[in-house]
Amino acid sequence: MERFLTRRSTIDKLRTGPLGSHLDEMAEYFSAAGYCREHARFQLRFAAEFGRWLERRKLPLGEMRAERFAAFLRDRARRRGTLSAGAICFKVLRGVFRRKGLIVVEPSVDRTPCRRRVEGYKAYLRQERRLAAVTVMRYASVVEGWLRERFGDGPVELSFLSPAEVVAYVRRRSSAIGRKTAKLVVAALRSFLRYAHYRGYIRRDLAIGIPPIADWSKTSIPRGISQPHIRRVLASCDRRRAGGRRDYAILLLFARLGLRVSEVISLTLEDIDWEQGILNVRGKGSAGQLPLPADAGEAVAAYLKRGRRPSQSRLVFLGNRAPATGLKAPAGCAIVARALKRAGIDSDRKGTHQFRHALATQMLRRGASLHEIGELLRHRNVQTTTIYAKVDLRALQALAQPWPGAADERVA
Repeated sequence: MERFLTRRSTIDKLRTGPLGSHLDEMAEYFSAAGYCREHARFQLRFAAEFGRWLERRKLPLGEMRAERFAAFLRDRARRRGTLSAGAICFKVLRGVFRRKGLIVVEPSVDRTPCRRRVEGYKAYLRQERRLAAVTVMRYASVVEGWLRERFGDGPVELSFLSPAEVVAYVRRRSSAIGRKTAKLVVAALRSFLRYAHYRGYIRRDLAIGIPPIADWSKTSIPRGISQPHIRRVLASCDRRRAGGRRDYAILLLFARLGLRVSEVISLTLEDIDWEQGILNVRGKGSAGQLPLPADAGEAVAAYLKRGRRPSQSRLVFLGNRAPATGLKAPAGCAIVARALKRAGIDSDRKGTHQFRHALATQMLRRGASLHEIGELLRHRNVQTTTIYAKVDLRALQALAQPWPGAADERVA
């Protein structure tokens, strides 16, 4: 606690309170998570006050239940006439008690048959299929919505399902959602029905009867952000501030290497080889090494030296606010959207893939082959790279046939 409190009398008072033996561990968490001194000091005092409240009411300290803390907040608001944000205090304190094995076990909530079936499916995806956590979450959400619509809170009798019933659900759902979401629904249901057949819940493999969603992605031309707009986006970052240095480094990795947002937010400090100038990239089930451009390396180094919050996390890019944890994919996309807005660029595309498209287009115009582009962008399927052939207008001109009768008209 000495990291946040200076007066010895205050520290001794906190340590002699009912929760005094646990406050030092709370202070260690606040320090590791990058909380500022004022906020950590407030939370420690808040926890000590909660402990004294429990002691006055002769309630066991192990009863770290939400309703107990809510009652404390209401009582405190009546006495002081103001509400305080103590959710962080309760969460951290409860975590300390859980790690020490001091939490009183609360009665378990009886789960519905639907939830139990979905939990078993999630365990199968994690343990046997080894799918990514985000994929497990998306598949489980689709399946749970379908099962709740079909069975409600009653028994989940999968043996009663018919192929026509499953197909009708897919058609009804697909008509109300976008193409990408519809493809997710089809993939999730096929996966679950294969799992149900594998477990013996159904006798027939109903997955083969689900029709695929038409994929028209190859009909459009990949649209990338222009190079002048990239320069404006990078210039919009205020590198005098920690957040600006972080956003500038992330945007440079998008622009120079065409990294996916998942690949950027999963970078760790060990993934950067500063001596060799190499970046280890992991994404979409594969890993590889890429040369780290000088300007991108300088931007990342500047952020690590004068922008990254103190944290025990090994991830390169962290949030600007405590707790200093890694970024999520929506946060990475939001960085691009904010930069476009700052730069005054009115574009219907706000995502990160426009930087990948821009990089591929630029490489193509400089003479790079589709194979080289695919290697840099780490495409698992060579067919994915062929979409950029539509951007190579010079090569396509050689394939264009003359319009019938055009030569005769020129002679005339």
